Amino acid sequence: MRVFEKVDQKVSFPELEVQLMEQWKAEGAFQKSLDLREGRPRFVFYEGPPTANGKPATHHILARAFKDLFGRYKTMQGFYVERKAGWDTHGLPVEIEVEKKLKISGKFQIENEIGVERFNELCRQSVYEYVEDWVAFSQRMGFWLDYDNAYWTLTSEYIQSVWWALSEMWKQNLVYKGFRVAPYCSRCATPLSSHELSLGYRDNVPDPSVYIRFRLKNDPKTSILAWTTTPWTLPGNVALAVDNDIVYIKVKEGDEYLILAEARLTVLKEPPQVVERMMGRDLVGLEYEPLYPYSVPEEGKAHYVVDADFVSTEEGTGVVHTSALYGVDDLRLCQEKRIPFKHTVGLDGKFLPYVEKFAGLHVKDADPVIIDDLKERGLLYKAETILHTYPFCWRCGTPLIYYALDAWYIRTTERKEQLLANNNATHWVPDHIRTGRMGDWLENNVDWQFSRSRYWGTPVPIWICEGCDEQRIVSS
Repeated sequence: MRVFEKVDQKVSFPELEVQLMEQWKAEGAFQKSLDLREGRPRFVFYEGPPTANGKPATHHILARAFKDLFGRYKTMQGFYVERKAGWDTHGLPVEIEVEKKLKISGKFQIENEIGVERFNELCRQSVYEYVEDWVAFSQRMGFWLDYDNAYWTLTSEYIQSVWWALSEMWKQNLVYKGFRVAPYCSRCATPLSSHELSLGYRDNVPDPSVYIRFRLKNDPKTSILAWTTTPWTLPGNVALAVDNDIVYIKVKEGDEYLILAEARLTVLKEPPQVVERMMGRDLVGLEYEPLYPYSVPEEGKAHYVVDADFVSTEEGTGVVHTSALYGVDDLRLCQEKRIPFKHTVGLDGKFLPYVEKFAGLHVKDADPVIIDDLKERGLLYKAETILHTYPFCWRCGTPLIYYALDAWYIRTTERKEQLLANNNATHWVPDHIRTGRMGDWLENNVDWQFSRSRYWGTPVPIWICEGCDEQRIVSS
């Protein structure tokens, strides 16, 4: 008498999987797993939603398998585990996908060739198309979620929940508009958050490393030597920064004199002939000839040496070229010293028309042109190429720049201690994430810049009176 049926050696496991899923569906297995535990302690599961900007791929299987594993494990322990699907249907990734379909690039083409209303409708159509693929993919791999009652970030209900959360933070004075330097993508024409910045770093990126002469007004034979890896910021230079307590020297090279930190003598091309030593405070107030006449409004004093707390002798010359609108420390310093400034670069990353020598050039394309111009005028001391770590847009791959503009922020720094305490009380797997990646991020967190200069997303519900600047937030 045969007890077991013979096993077919040519079994198709994909077919078996499909049969099993059909059985689950016929029996309502997922819903039964919930019904049987109704009234039991709850284990809260949040489906951090995938972005519906493309078809799912094999690398998505791992993350979704882990999510499914925890839901099933906690269910087996007797918890009631509601598992609602979610779809991230807003944001830059969706917009870039639609731009590719339209064969355009950037918001300027969106506005001038497509129109914002039509573009947003195409974004809506695109995410619906991809969500269908995601549902089929997730179900096929056996991921148990409530797909019929999923949340979508594009719905009015979801947007209202975001507005409500913002309004609650507004009541606590945690939301504000600030003019700050932020990581900025010139192709996408939007600032990025510090978290997004961390997603796009690349190693061994080549960039120019240039040493520039800034000639003193009262002594053209003497120059202060400064270093930068962003020559495109030089037309926007408004000051040179030194440290009061660093020792600087004046050296003779040929028929000229150079001033730099004593600790940075190794950057010189020739063995130095030191003629004078001085402290940084002795240099403060010295005026120099501007490299270009573009960076300062008609009124106001600029192009002189100031003291700053961020100057070091670890690299460069111990003198920091300061371009107010293209560096975080630069802007803070110029605001403290009341040094006037104005943009030389537009939101498209190209030099503005009044910057005549470089008008219309993208900043990265302008680097070699600016270097050549300074060389012709005898202001380039030395030019090299370095390999370093540099941030790129995590979505489109464009090199980021630092750019000052108005944006909306949440004061996450005001809740830093609470965030750190919550992190320490969290059970992390693997454990090193607590003090490593997550802990480091929270320890060094900056206020969250949450607004984006784009179209397909949750509107910022803040209204400002043009007459008196009164601000109001809409919560629903």
